Amino acid sequence: MSTPLQLFLSSALGPLPAPAKTAVQASQAREFKLGAPLLRAGDRWESLFWVERGALRLFYLDRQGQSANKNFYLDGAVLWPLTPALAEQTVDFWIEAVAPTRVWALPWQTWQQACADWPAWQILERRTLAILLDDKMRREQLFLQCSATQRYQDLCVRRPEWMAAIPLRHLASYLGITDVALSRIRRRLNPG
Repeated sequence: MSTPLQLFLSSALGPLPAPAKTAVQASQAREFKLGAPLLRAGDRWESLFWVERGALRLFYLDRQGQSANKNFYLDGAVLWPLTPALAEQTVDFWIEAVAPTRVWALPWQTWQQACADWPAWQILERRTLAILLDDKMRREQLFLQCSATQRYQDLCVRRPEWMAAIPLRHLASYLGITDVALSRIRRRLNPG
């Protein structure tokens, strides 16, 4: 019997080769309440995660214990340790649920070995790295050259799904401003 994760991977990548089908059988569904961590700073990232439903945030804590959001993952997102360092060392960030979330966790080493020779997975890995780098460069450019209002407007265009799914305070943190400043920007842009 196919799990939702197996069905998702098959629809995204085509028919799974036998080793990948076997590896997916090791996946487990996990439920996370609002605020529950999937990964804590100091943990090893040992799983591929697929968000069946819900919302996650990846964030760092600064020296004063304040969180700074780095990214969000909604329904259908797949995240895994993209670099050898992320898989081999402890992480410096957190991943937590910002809404009740159902995630499928697949042991990363098992999946990585099963997909070592699968071209469809290798293409997805390269495409994901390219998208991540493009997003990172775009975000850096926005922080260096644009106002908070311009950053918010860009986010509305590029990530409209975040507007309804992610709490305002987390969007504000992602934009590098306070939630009060973001509320003012939204009021100014959408009077009435």
